[in-house]
Parts: sequence; structure tokens; C-alpha cells
Amino acid sequence: MLSKNQVTEIRGLHQKKQRELHQQFIVEGVKTVLEVLTFRPHLIRHIYGTNDFAEQHQALLNKHNTDFTLVNASELERISLLENPNQVLAVCEYLDKPGLNFDFGSGFSLYLDDIRDPGNLGTLLRLADWYGISKLFCSPSTCELYNPKVIQASMGAFLRVEVVYTSLTQLIFENNIKTVYGALLNGANLYKEKLGQGLIVIGNEANGITKENLNLVNRPITIPAAPGNKTESLNAAVAAGIICSEFFRQLT
Repeated sequence: MLSKNQVTEIRGLHQKKQRELHQQFIVEGVKTVLEVLTFRPHLIRHIYGTNDFAEQHQALLNKHNTDFTLVNASELERISLLENPNQVLAVCEYLDKPGLNFDFGSGFSLYLDDIRDPGNLGTLLRLADWYGISKLFCSPSTCELYNPKVIQASMGAFLRVEVVYTSLTQLIFENNIKTVYGALLNGANLYKEKLGQGLIVIGNEANGITKENLNLVNRPITIPAAPGNKTESLNAAVAAGIICSEFFRQLT
């Protein structure tokens, strides 16, 4: 059974200010909580789960000596951010902060420039994981990694893809990056270019790449559209998926 203090503490983590203060975040849903419990059990501070979850996964909980509180559906709903809570919620410690280093000479990565939608960021994490991108770089104004909607949308990819917040200028300087691709509406045809290792800048959902960062792009590329199409632009995550697919095809 949950105490009032526990409810207050957990609900506080719905807010960025409290997450940063306590260096903790929320993970919800059976699949994602089990991934954390299996592969990063040291991150878990406490798990709140229903009787169904406890009965099905007692062995794993015992294996890692996990702090666990049994809750009913009504209590889970009180602390959850989901419309339909799914058996379990875990309070986890922040991941270790990764460094800026990345081997751009043997692979490619993404720089997310002012991506504001948490669903997009979560999807981009899944995308990076799919294509074997071990580290994702973000502008300081990009959505917070620990936003519950990011964690939910990433479907566990946040455990496998490191996320670094930095300016594009610093990233280029620290890694001596020679080739900076940029996803633009007026770049070279993605499918006619010989692509190589480097960094791919993906811009804001509404405004594209910021002017400051656009000046650092030396290989502008575009996804060709059908003649006469009426759509102004693609969703950032969709565009990144198409671009990464072509890079992966050419480089592997």
C-alpha cells in the first residue's frame, strides 16, 4: 500500500524540476521495466507493481533484491502518467553522463537540433538503436531525455543509446568532424549522393536547422519528393529514418 509521502514523491517526478533535483526518473510498463530490471538493475531505486506483475516476475525481483511495493490498480493510476497504466512503475536513477567522444571515422551519428516533441525524441532513440548508432547528440534546447513520454516512446532504447547534450560547434571541435550533413529542403538528392561517415543534423519539427548550425553544415542533403506533392516537409523522426536507412545501405 502506498503512503501519502510515496505518492507525493513519485508524482513529483512527473516534473522536470523534481527529476533534476533528485536525479531520478520514471519508467512505466511491463516490457520497459523488465528491460531495466534485466540489463540495468542498478538503476532501479524502487518498483511499484500489481499482484499480477509480482507473481509473474518474482524470481527476477528476488534475483536483484529489488525494493518492491505491491499496489492495486487504483494506486498505480494515482502515480502513473499513462491513461491506462500497465501493471508496474519503476523509479530509476539517472544514467551516467556520457562524453562527447565518438568515432566519426568509422560510422555516422545524428545531431538533433532543437527537437521539441518528446515522442519524436523517443522514436529517434529507437531509430538510432535499430541502425546501431551507439550515441546520439542533441542541442541544449532539445527535449529532455528523462521526459516520461521520451522514455515511453523509446521502448527501452534509452538503455542502449547514449544521449549527449552539447552545442554543434563544441561537438565538431572535440571530435574534429570533417563532414557535417544537414537535412534540408534544398540539398543534394539523398539517393544520388555518395555518402560517407560523418554527422547528420536533423532540424526542428517546424523550423528546420537553426541558422547558427546551418552555417556549420557542409553537405546539405534532401529527400526527394514526388512531383507536385503538397506536403511542406516530413516529420523529423520520419525524415531521419529515411536518411539513416540510405546511409546504412551505402555504408554496410
